[in-house]
Amino acid sequence: MAAWYEEAVFYHIYPIGMTGAPRENREEQVVHRFELLNDWLPHVAELGCTAIYIGPLFESTTHGYDTRDYKKVDRRLGDNEDFAEFVKKAHDLDIRVVVDGVFNHTGREFFAFQDIQRNREHSPYCGWYKGINFGWNNPYNDGFGYEAWRNCFELVNLNLQNPEVRDYLLDVIDFWIDTFDIDGIRLDCADCLDFYFMEEMRRRTSEKKKDFWLMGEVIHGDYSRYIQDGQKMLHSVTNYELHKGLYSGHNDHNYFEIAHTIRREFDENGGIYKGMKLYSFVDNHDVDRIMSKLNQKEHIYPVYTLLYTLPGIPSLYYGSEWGIEGRKEGSNDDFLRPALSMEDLEKEQDSPVMDWVKKLGEVHKKFSQCLAYGRYRELLLTNRQYAFARFTEEQGLLTAVNNDEQEAELFIPAPFQDKTYVNLETEEEVAVENGRLHITVKAAGSAFLEIR
Repeated sequence: MAAWYEEAVFYHIYPIGMTGAPRENREEQVVHRFELLNDWLPHVAELGCTAIYIGPLFESTTHGYDTRDYKKVDRRLGDNEDFAEFVKKAHDLDIRVVVDGVFNHTGREFFAFQDIQRNREHSPYCGWYKGINFGWNNPYNDGFGYEAWRNCFELVNLNLQNPEVRDYLLDVIDFWIDTFDIDGIRLDCADCLDFYFMEEMRRRTSEKKKDFWLMGEVIHGDYSRYIQDGQKMLHSVTNYELHKGLYSGHNDHNYFEIAHTIRREFDENGGIYKGMKLYSFVDNHDVDRIMSKLNQKEHIYPVYTLLYTLPGIPSLYYGSEWGIEGRKEGSNDDFLRPALSMEDLEKEQDSPVMDWVKKLGEVHKKFSQCLAYGRYRELLLTNRQYAFARFTEEQGLLTAVNNDEQEAELFIPAPFQDKTYVNLETEEEVAVENGRLHITVKAAGSAFLEIR
């Protein structure tokens, strides 16, 4: 039986930003903002998304990644009961829920770090963190030094070599599965985590919930190290390499960049990640919105086409289906994580980007088998036009995109001479003539042919 995550389309929510919660968590009372998040669930289902990645959710001090309590939902969003109800509502709509797992570091208000502040050398938690040294100091003038994540001293690096720390974090994961019935975890800073810890996590979660999904945030390097044989460690990692190609390949009118990335990663004759299901995206809470990155805004349509039809598990970032913009300003990520109201957004009278994303959701659902498990074959490639097929023995889809300012007349080599090809838009059969398929793709447009 196929795993749900291999055929999924994700919707990514940064809840502190989406709900307009304060950027600093200094209030005593819980504020119930999950009703705002619940309002988005029918919309997520209507887009054709089958899973939500939401996070961070752990009680924290500022942006969500400086955890102070792993077993409480951040009070700026609500309480544990609110999140349990959110998961139930999502499951009722056949939407899986994946949360952020921030296990590389904690915030300074986490109980173990505060115990070290109080008891210094006598604290039983000195071994929970890396680099604790009472002969040094730190920018907060605690009278001791410690290792911080990328020298951000509000984030204190945990010592995952310590079995007490690993056991504590694995217990946290058990708690979230038992309490909320979550379906997976996205591991923050997976490239900083110990491999042994991730192996333990895979064993523990697989025993707890057979189809539990583990996805790691990895930016550079060899993604296969984190997946290995698909049985020991993570199921997937973020495909930042493809993310870069999807926008720059359009900005430079250079489909060779995207095609080269796909050949390198997934080619059936030696792609280094062949058979792996990487997590694909065009924007997220850490990078500029795709509409802000594109030199020509109309390229948003072929960009999303490729996100949905190239090898990978596609993910939408909240609000980008309306084509909203947002750029990081220095180290300030707030513009990437705006407050958005479902009610206000629904007042949009004309949203062609939204219409196209919905169409792609329908295409992905209809062709989920070949888009999740099918082989990839490049058929046509120029700087401005690109066509490829995804196919299994039972199902096939041919995709063509055009980044030119003019419509393009394409003669695409037919991947199979004994098949028929039906244009999904016109529902008309496209004849194979001299081994080629003759179609026209509008400027900044896409075309789909069903292979029968």
